[in-house]
Amino acid sequence: EVQLVESGGGLVQPGGSLTISCVASGFTFDEDAIAWFRQAPGKEREGVSCIDTMDGKTKYGDSVKGRFTLSKDNAKNMVSLQMNNLRHEDTAVYYCAATRHPVCLLEEGWYSRWGLGTQVTVSS
Repeated sequence: EVQLVESGGGLVQPGGSLTISCVASGFTFDEDAIAWFRQAPGKEREGVSCIDTMDGKTKYGDSVKGRFTLSKDNAKNMVSLQMNNLRHEDTAVYYCAATRHPVCLLEEGWYSRWGLGTQVTVSS
């Protein structure tokens, strides 16, 4: 069965850090561009970050540039999102997504495989 499973979400104080991860089963990541999206209550899903297949080039949404770092470990079939200097507005469900394309885009329609999400809450 093809699955993406996110983990690592939780409650963190403003200014704190958190790393969330996504592991694939049933397929390998090495041919897929991978992305993280997030959705806050009452808002549309937003592209956070993504990574290309071939050269590992990463892209970030404007709201997280300089604070979040995406990394990919093909050997573990895993991607991780290191989130620093977290803000209240980062509170959302974070989703991992994959597509069998070499180039990633921060567009929902680009991705065919999705995880169920992990909740990140930034609050004091």
